[in-house]
Amino acid sequence: MPRRLRALALVLGALVPILATAGEWPDTPLARTEALALLQTLNADLLGHPSATLTLERWCGSHQLAARPTVVARRDRTASKPLPEDLRRALGIDAGTPVRYRRVQLACGDHVLSEADNWYLPGRLTAAMNQALDHSDTPFGKVVAPLHFRRHTLSARLLWSPLPSGWDMHGLPAAGKQPLVLPHQLLQHRALLEDAQGHPFSALVETFTEQVLAFPPPTARE
Repeated sequence: MPRRLRALALVLGALVPILATAGEWPDTPLARTEALALLQTLNADLLGHPSATLTLERWCGSHQLAARPTVVARRDRTASKPLPEDLRRALGIDAGTPVRYRRVQLACGDHVLSEADNWYLPGRLTAAMNQALDHSDTPFGKVVAPLHFRRHTLSARLLWSPLPSGWDMHGLPAAGKQPLVLPHQLLQHRALLEDAQGHPFSALVETFTEQVLAFPPPTARE
């Protein structure tokens, strides 16, 4: 966070007492600034590592979201969704190429941190990988880890910003009397996974939820 922004947030945030429990953020200028900084930090971590699953496990552990910081995939076996045409083109396949679909929630303890749509090409995976994906809820990133895959991000965008547009010109919002309301969807990535030879084998749309901030604001711990 820039030094000027940090100082401004500290001054304004000090005007309102910060009382927060895990997962409940006060609606103060400082808390909003901290939330934005945390979302940007998570976004950078996701962009800098190939596996969202492992990134979320580190996030879960460092922010004490669960006693055992292990991310599990909660799979919706009834879900079905066609592969968007732009992702089909990104994968470099035609309409006749077999594609499988997985809809999962990635959870750490009681917290669902992300909801993911995953279209993958079974012909570019091993038989053991396809068996695991068909018959288990193991996160996709862990199953395909032997491919030493790389993540190619197509887009990454905040779906919600704690600070309103134009705050830098018009000032930070005044403190509210109620806790800060976080929408369910905070951040979304669209990405390809490529094997060590650069061949794409999976297209992902991952939406990260408000549960990534289900802990007290940093200053509430002081």
